[in-house]
Amino acid sequence: RPDPNLAHNLRLPPAPTTTSNQQPTASNTPNTPALQEDKTAKMEERYDDDEEEDGEALPPKVEELAQAAVPTALKGVRSCMRCGIIKTLDQFLEYGCDNCPFLDMAGNHERCNRCTTAFFEGQVAVMDPGESWTAKWLRVDAYLPGVYAISITGQFDREVEEELENRGCRWRCRPVGSDPNSMP
Repeated sequence: RPDPNLAHNLRLPPAPTTTSNQQPTASNTPNTPALQEDKTAKMEERYDDDEEEDGEALPPKVEELAQAAVPTALKGVRSCMRCGIIKTLDQFLEYGCDNCPFLDMAGNHERCNRCTTAFFEGQVAVMDPGESWTAKWLRVDAYLPGVYAISITGQFDREVEEELENRGCRWRCRPVGSDPNSMP
C-alpha cells in the first residue's frame, strides 16, 4: 500500500504557467491551504476506497507472501537448524518455526537454543518458494516464503535428531568441519 506521506506517491496538479512579468498569487500557486486540504481529502478518499473494494479477497499468492516470516531486527538473528529460516530469537520464542511446528519452539527458550543457531552463512529472501530456482537449489522450495540461510553450521542433540529421523525429516545444518558441498 503506498504511503500517502511520500512525495513520489502524491499526484500533484501541474504547476501553473506564469509569464515573466506575472507574480505568483494565491490563485495560481498550487500550495494554498485550501488546495492542500482538497488534495489530502481526495487522497484519503482514494485510499479508503481501496480497502472497501466489495470485500474482494487478495489473490492466494499475495496472502501467502503477506504471511512471510522475516526477521524484525538485523542483530541477534538465528537460523532454524532444520529448515534454515532466519528470524530473531524473540520471534522463534513467540511463534516457533513456521516450517517446523513439530519442534515445539514457541514459548520454550531451551528448545529454541537447541534447534536454532547463530552460525550460518548468507541470507536469501524467498518470495515464491515453488517457482524460485534459488529455493530449489537450497531445498526450501516446499517451505513458506521468508528469509533463509545459505549454509548452516551446527548439530542437533541426539534426542532431536532421533525425533526428526522417526518423522522422516531431513535437516540442513552440518556439523563443524564437515564438507559444505555434501548434501544429505
